[in-house]
Amino acid sequence: MDELATRIEATAAAIDDIERRVVPDGTRYLLDGVEFAAVSGATAAFRLRPDIAEAALKTPDVRRAAAPGWVELRPVRLDQFALDRATSWFAAAARYAAESEPGRLTH
Repeated sequence: MDELATRIEATAAAIDDIERRVVPDGTRYLLDGVEFAAVSGATAAFRLRPDIAEAALKTPDVRRAAAPGWVELRPVRLDQFALDRATSWFAAAARYAAESEPGRLTH
């Protein structure tokens, strides 16, 4: 497991009721049936509130994901700043998922 996935997993371990789905290309994270994050290799994707997603798009190494409402972080250099963004966005995405209807807006 690389450092990005390890850091995301450590953050996930601190949040109650997170479901993990291991898929061939990585891990997907769900809360109450709502998928809110995914890690695949050196890329992490997050389903964020629209205002947070727009702000995230203004930071380095972030782009819109194919699924609406999702952003992807693919850091060229995995430094402490990128890891901090990943863990913050993971936590924010989990909170957003907790507020959402089950089974909606999956990646």
